Amino acid sequence: MARNSREQIEQDEKKLLSELVKNSHENIDTIAKHCGFSRQKAWRFIKQLEAKGLIWGYTAIFNEEKIGLTHFMVMIKRTTKKLEEATANKIISRRLEDLVAEIGITIESSAYVHGEYDWVLTFTAEDIRQAKKFCDSVVALHPGIIEKITIMQTLMFIRKQYILNPDKSKLKEFL
Repeated sequence: MARNSREQIEQDEKKLLSELVKNSHENIDTIAKHCGFSRQKAWRFIKQLEAKGLIWGYTAIFNEEKIGLTHFMVMIKRTTKKLEEATANKIISRRLEDLVAEIGITIESSAYVHGEYDWVLTFTAEDIRQAKKFCDSVVALHPGIIEKITIMQTLMFIRKQYILNPDKSKLKEFL
């Protein structure tokens, strides 16, 4: 019984998370209804998921162009040189956050990845000049450990954070 109970709780949590991903701004009654839960059960699960650290926070998805920003991705490949402890501590200290504030960009996501590159950052900036200034600053912040850095500008999101772009007709401009 305990196993089924635990399995059921995990399924219910996944169902709730799936619904929150679609629209976390929806009121609790609607979220509960879509999950087939009572309002109290949905609210209790949300609070438990937040307490466990499964839910980090909530965000709005917006069109960067409409507020004068451009979306970029930066892929970073590090050298095979052994990372010194001081450099590792600099990365862990999140000095990059101070750098971001100075340059005036906003980091959307930052991930350590497996593959050809080691790190991927997504961010918004006013233009490519500001994006390049950020990349140059990242290299300067970590001298000798970055082998290659690649900047890509997002032309259009088809889907962003699980949400389909409502302006699908704009895609024709790029095809």
